[in-house]
Amino acid sequence: MARYAKHPLALAYIGLVLTPLFWAGNAVVARGVVDDIPPTSLAFWRWVLALLIILPFGLRGVRREWAVIRDHWHRILILALFSVTAFNTLLYLAATTTTAINIALINSTIPIMVALLAFLLLGERTRAIQGLGIAVALAGMLLVIGQGTLGRLVGLSFSVGDLIMVTAVASWGVFSVLLRRLSVPVKSLTFLTMQIALGTAVLAPIYLVDLMFFSGGFELSRTTLPPLVYVAIFPGILAYAFWNYGVLNVGPAKSAMFMYLTPVFAAVLAWVFLGERLGWYHLAGGGLILVGLWFTTRNPPIAPARKTAE
Repeated sequence: MARYAKHPLALAYIGLVLTPLFWAGNAVVARGVVDDIPPTSLAFWRWVLALLIILPFGLRGVRREWAVIRDHWHRILILALFSVTAFNTLLYLAATTTTAINIALINSTIPIMVALLAFLLLGERTRAIQGLGIAVALAGMLLVIGQGTLGRLVGLSFSVGDLIMVTAVASWGVFSVLLRRLSVPVKSLTFLTMQIALGTAVLAPIYLVDLMFFSGGFELSRTTLPPLVYVAIFPGILAYAFWNYGVLNVGPAKSAMFMYLTPVFAAVLAWVFLGERLGWYHLAGGGLILVGLWFTTRNPPIAPARKTAE
């Protein structure tokens, strides 16, 4: 990370573009394995696998910075609860009772949720140019989800899964805002390792209850292993690392704007891997989202809350 220290904003923005790409794949996987892997099992074993992957790299930093972790463990626990434990577990649970398009629609409201919470909790005001960017990007997102017709948007139906997804978005919004307020002075890899470890520990008893009394778990096979590996590495380790770095360097509200890219990436992935048609509204909506991102990120960024890499 040292060679990127001179360009932390460039690295942050690259990571924030990749995060919705990985999350779009996460939504596709969640819908694809809904009949093979129970949502709580998918969430738990995703993080167990992620922890096993990251631990050899992060354990040294955890030992070296243990004194700081011991003094701030409660902060990491709170952040892990809203992110690792809650967000994806709720998303996977929502995927069992609602459609992918509804998940994309609700997930894309993260920028609005984060901007509101950043104002309420941090007093972070949205500039006029940023407000314009939010409006333009929101229009692009609705264009993609509505497939270019108002009737499709009006005709969307909502279910219990949608309410669960709203809760997931709220959880991620709280995490994004608190990430700056409850910043912990440790290296990024150390923080991510502890975030995953504590979040998985909180999720473990929830998984055990579900395993014993409800879902009964799943069978590890050639069908179920690849999705687990994907959600552990890409929307798990990499997306969380990129998001943490982006929020700490450019702020929660600006970082959240990149979530408008999720339905665009989802449409492209469906086109590439599922053979679904890529319509004009995907291209037009994606263009509007990029314009909105340009408006939102053109102002001087918020000063980082803490140093994240050395």
